[in-house]
Amino acid sequence: MNRTRLGELEVSAMGLGCMGMSQAYGEADPEESKKTLYRAIDIGVTFLDTANVYGMGHNETLLGNVLKDRRREFQLATKFGITLKDGVRGIDGHPDQVADRCDESLARLQTDVIDLYYLHRLDPNVPIEETVGAMSRLVEAGKVRYLGLSEVSARTLRKAHSIHPITAVQSEYSLWTRDPEDHVLPACQELGVGFVPFSPMGRAILTGVIKDSGSLGDKGDMRSAMPRFQGDNLEKNLQLVEQLGELANSKGCSSGQLGLAWLMAKGDFIVPIPGTKRTQYLEENAAAVELELAESEINTLDELFDPGNISGERYVPAGMASLDRD
Repeated sequence: MNRTRLGELEVSAMGLGCMGMSQAYGEADPEESKKTLYRAIDIGVTFLDTANVYGMGHNETLLGNVLKDRRREFQLATKFGITLKDGVRGIDGHPDQVADRCDESLARLQTDVIDLYYLHRLDPNVPIEETVGAMSRLVEAGKVRYLGLSEVSARTLRKAHSIHPITAVQSEYSLWTRDPEDHVLPACQELGVGFVPFSPMGRAILTGVIKDSGSLGDKGDMRSAMPRFQGDNLEKNLQLVEQLGELANSKGCSSGQLGLAWLMAKGDFIVPIPGTKRTQYLEENAAAVELELAESEINTLDELFDPGNISGERYVPAGMASLDRD
């Protein structure tokens, strides 16, 4: 696996999103999750991404239990800021909460330092300068090496970066979610900040495995409530995916690999973290690092997945309202 940098942090050219091992996309097999984590490190996928809210601490605990003896072999990213109380989701970026949330994550992860610590979402009631100021004190204390932000605007990134260097911004980015291209990606390039796309394969739709709404998981599958996966929106989006599959066949790769290769072709400061809970898909995703795309192929994909061709929003209205956008 090739290596690259997010700011000053060296990581594998592709990472692994671990959320699905604990929530969101149907039930996971604990043993297969363990095998996937071990296999990731063995093949050089050493940039692992989690968060304190994934499975209400379960995901961090899983990584801590499985990988505590291999801590020096991987780069660990986790997040804080999203809260869940009595089934109600909130955001808390108050400075007096930052140290406690970090200590809780360190304990679950069974480590003394987090390589990359993100604010999961901007708290609209707290100036970003105050939250990042508190996060910077974790760096001073040696509990965190580098700081990141998730789903923030270019404006917020600039404010935060003026308080303490931001190493990476994590946001949804894929062929069918291209919002970061307007403002955030240019700001990252200008400031020397890495960019980490989550859901880089469109929550699996770009792989071609989703044929209709019945292809989604059980009632724990969050995609069932997302507008893009419903009714006419899904039917229209699947037509684009069918064309993606044809392009992938001509390239001799899978649809998912083609989507990942397109992302990495957008800049060496971009490190996607496709999520999986199975070794089979981990290895398939990792192989996308070897794909090279001609400029004409990139342009074809740009045009096919022009944002105007995508049907439906990413989230329901309340979810969209929680995003920090330029």
